[in-house]
Amino acid sequence: MLEAVIADGGASSVSTLARAVGCPVATAHRQVATLVAQGFLITVSHGRHIAGPRLRSLIARVDDKQMIANVAAPLLHRLAAATRAVVQLGTFENDMVTYRIKTGQGAHDLFTQVDMQLEAYCSGIGKVLLAHLPASEREAYLAGGPFVALTAQTITDPAALAGELARVAQQGFAEDRGEIDPDVFCLAVPIRRPDGSVPAAISASRLKSATHVRFETLQTSLRTTADAIEQAAFGPR
Repeated sequence: MLEAVIADGGASSVSTLARAVGCPVATAHRQVATLVAQGFLITVSHGRHIAGPRLRSLIARVDDKQMIANVAAPLLHRLAAATRAVVQLGTFENDMVTYRIKTGQGAHDLFTQVDMQLEAYCSGIGKVLLAHLPASEREAYLAGGPFVALTAQTITDPAALAGELARVAQQGFAEDRGEIDPDVFCLAVPIRRPDGSVPAAISASRLKSATHVRFETLQTSLRTTADAIEQAAFGPR
């Protein structure tokens, strides 16, 4: 009933909602009365209900990005062991990538650290997150350069970066081809919410000289792990 009331947004009566969800009307009224008494709902005009202060305060304290990281951690540890790559999870805040998980053999050799922030335009995770921003936010980011070259491979031209992000969105993965460190290759894929938005991305990084994992195998492993994270965090599709 709580879910039905919130989805309804105060448009319908308790009796109408009860019939819609297949709940006995008397039971629904008792449940809603309890939720009102506890502050999870408040009553508005004509006996309709909306989210109450207690529910809103709980929602405000939920960090869904950290929740995703907590769910992802054991899955990423397994992915790192299977691929022998350094596996990371990052999110997007203030035009930067925040690294929330880093695991795998050789992780200490890669300069990133948990809670570190890094420019988004030059990393696999960053490209995935930028590619899935709302168009207006992505355009504002591209207009906000300059984009400094960290290596000879770094994309610094806004038009070229826009083209790269369009490809990332279409193909469903991003590559860092030595754009931060000339010796490191990185492949990243998105973590999607049920509404299609992308709050996080995961990546696998390895030295360019490494040949023990083929590109296609790494991509499949990343996507399979991302699917498992999405299901664990948001439920079955």
